[in-house]
Amino acid sequence: MELAYYSDYAVRLVNSEEPGRGKDSLTTVEAVRDLFGANQSAARRATDADLTRFRGVRARLRSVFEAADGGDETLAVDLLNSLLLEFPVSPQISGHDHRDDDDRPLWHMHLADHPSNATAGYAAIAAMGLAFHLTEYGVDRLGLCEASPCRNAYLDTSTNRSRRYCSDRCATRANVAAYRARKRAEADRSDSTGRSAEKAHEATATTDR
Repeated sequence: MELAYYSDYAVRLVNSEEPGRGKDSLTTVEAVRDLFGANQSAARRATDADLTRFRGVRARLRSVFEAADGGDETLAVDLLNSLLLEFPVSPQISGHDHRDDDDRPLWHMHLADHPSNATAGYAAIAAMGLAFHLTEYGVDRLGLCEASPCRNAYLDTSTNRSRRYCSDRCATRANVAAYRARKRAEADRSDSTGRSAEKAHEATATTDR
């Protein structure tokens, strides 16, 4: 499993809440377990007590994205470092997959957590994954969707650092809104120009009389 994969843990948890829409999908133990994805052995450790703990970690991870999105690089790193200190992991070499052409293991790095509860395990993986992404690609690759009121977190992996939205859906919605705003502005300018011309015509007619 590639280390970059773990950064998705942070995105999934942050996006379980949409503050701008007043939505929060993290309301049951089942919702907590769903966040683990294929890691069902870790998911089974989740209990009712993890709901509150997960929400606390979520708020701290969102703060990392908010700091990065706001251009405060040092704050983003400090916030992430505090999570790394609180929720440590142990890197290990794993070989549970095999090469296509023989039975030799396909060795890769794996993050082994040693949690006291499901939240600690998830937080450790999410924080370390986000740290790898940040140090590999830069703090400016952590963003929040610009399509109001979304503000979902995303990781920018584009070649030209141009990503601004969490999904194609939000990008389309923002582009449509921008197009309509331009059309309204053009219509307002046209109306204003028309009224000005009309007033100028009336003034000329009055002078002629």
